[in-house]
Amino acid sequence: TSISIHVNNSNNRTHPRAQLLKLHFEMRSFFLLLLLLTGFITRSQGDLQLANEYYQAGEQEKALVLYKKLSKSKNNIQSLHSNYFNLLIQRSEYAESENYLKRIGRWFPNNNQYRIDLIYLYSVTDKSSNLQKEFEALKSRVASNQYQLNFLAQSFVNKELYDLAIDFLLLARTLNGRPGAYSLDLAAVYRIKGDKEKMVDEYLAYALANPANLNYIKNIFQNLFAEEEDLQFLEQALIKRIQKNPDEFTFSELLIWIELQRKNFYGAFLQARAMDKRQANAGDQTMRIGRIALENQSWNDAIKIFEYVISQYRRTHNYGNARRSLIQAKEGLIKSQYPVNRTAIRELTIDYQNLYNELGPNQVTLESMRNKALLHAFYLDEPAAAIKILDDIIAIPRLGNSLVSKCKLDLGDIYLLQDNPWEASLLYSQVEKSNKDSPTAYEAKLRNAKLNYYTGYFTLALGHLNILKKATTREISNDAIFLSLLIKNNTILDTSDLVMRKYAEIDLLNFQNKDSLALQSISDLLEEYPQHSIADECHWLKSRIYLKSGDFENALSELDQILAAFSYDILADDAAFSKAEIVHQNLNQEEQAKNLYREFLTSYPGSIYASDARKRFRELRGDQLN
Repeated sequence: TSISIHVNNSNNRTHPRAQLLKLHFEMRSFFLLLLLLTGFITRSQGDLQLANEYYQAGEQEKALVLYKKLSKSKNNIQSLHSNYFNLLIQRSEYAESENYLKRIGRWFPNNNQYRIDLIYLYSVTDKSSNLQKEFEALKSRVASNQYQLNFLAQSFVNKELYDLAIDFLLLARTLNGRPGAYSLDLAAVYRIKGDKEKMVDEYLAYALANPANLNYIKNIFQNLFAEEEDLQFLEQALIKRIQKNPDEFTFSELLIWIELQRKNFYGAFLQARAMDKRQANAGDQTMRIGRIALENQSWNDAIKIFEYVISQYRRTHNYGNARRSLIQAKEGLIKSQYPVNRTAIRELTIDYQNLYNELGPNQVTLESMRNKALLHAFYLDEPAAAIKILDDIIAIPRLGNSLVSKCKLDLGDIYLLQDNPWEASLLYSQVEKSNKDSPTAYEAKLRNAKLNYYTGYFTLALGHLNILKKATTREISNDAIFLSLLIKNNTILDTSDLVMRKYAEIDLLNFQNKDSLALQSISDLLEEYPQHSIADECHWLKSRIYLKSGDFENALSELDQILAAFSYDILADDAAFSKAEIVHQNLNQEEQAKNLYREFLTSYPGSIYASDARKRFRELRGDQLN
């Protein structure tokens, strides 16, 4: 029995040495297999890298041989697919492309990108029935997933299969349930296709669904619709929608925006007036358009708008502002007509005073008294009256710092008018100190810079201006840049600064309304330094002074000298536009003005005056703008 048991145990047990030999053999087999596999992978990677190098180098034949070999293994597909498929299409090897795409489609049934490539292949080879079949199959796979539909639509766009992309996006919109869903995506596709009507439909659908993002749509339209023909197309689309739904204010707001783009402020007013009536408010939209017209110096439009608000909304919060703004618009109109009518200026001071008397002291009426003070100082030669008004405003208890600061800046200007620069500088510095890092402080610093410029302290002026160029409002920054360039351009070759100092003194005389002395001084400067770089500035300043006095013939003569001798300098477009304006507005020679505006648009299409010149030209040509 013991022998039997021993024999049985010997048959069922493996000798330790045999176990070791077996394990050794298995490990060798594993490492050999791993080595073979690693070698295969390394060799595949090397072939793929080489194929890609051939592809990038344009050696299509060599790349194709390697890609075709590598495509037999599903492990390589993800790495080679894009290049290989593009290469097959480029070489018109459509049969091979179809076989390849069907094969990898079976290997990767859940990869929809390969299905899209097959659809693209059928579009290239005009196999419309095959294309439709594959497209419907793909759509049925993702028809319940709006996010997949949107993602795949972008792939169709990349393949320039725009109609298929639109089909998927519209299906995604249906699943989403919101009328404006995927509007921006659809608008982008319609834009690529050149389908302006549907593109606009989608942008308007987005605006209607997202009124808080209306400015975004305005920016898009501003980039897309620069020409009048485009604006007219958009206008008609909006009018149709307003007629269907007059209570939808999004479209009315866009229609107002179109008129503002044209600088057709009266047209914008008509739309705003209608909105105010439908909304039954106090004329807020109309006031907004009036302020824009005022800022753009469209004086007659502004006057009409504010007169309407005053007549229709007398017992509302807009009444006082409309009264003051109306006087400001009349003031702007009077100041733009040369020579300025002193009697009309006197009437404006009475209007400002009457407004104060009617409504009593408040923010609006005190601002009006500020305006009145400046008229006394700069147009009626009554600085004492102006100073008293401003001092009285500043003395009012608990008056806000903003209005006090404005009045101090005005006082500084009046002291400079009276040849008292030190008092002016003190007031400017006080305002800057009490309004740190604010637009008011920047305005005070700019005035101090101008004062230093007038008095010949150019280094100090440039120190202020260098700060203002970087960290202020656009208007102040532009003024700082202009003055800085004026100083630098005219002192760089003149180490003594003598000519620049003489010009700055003349500029101060102009500020102080000492016109005769300023004109004589400019003539002396030009005679003494005819070749100096400041010459074009001298002619420009003379033209402004002549224009102010109503001497249009001499004003035009100075502008012509700029255009003849400095046609490529910085003031050339200013001179050309100013010439057209004088001929149009002051001499009323419409045909000549029309020609000058046309020439301006041809010579200076990028000028800041181009929009105004285009509007003036269209008006003179007889286009209907309202």
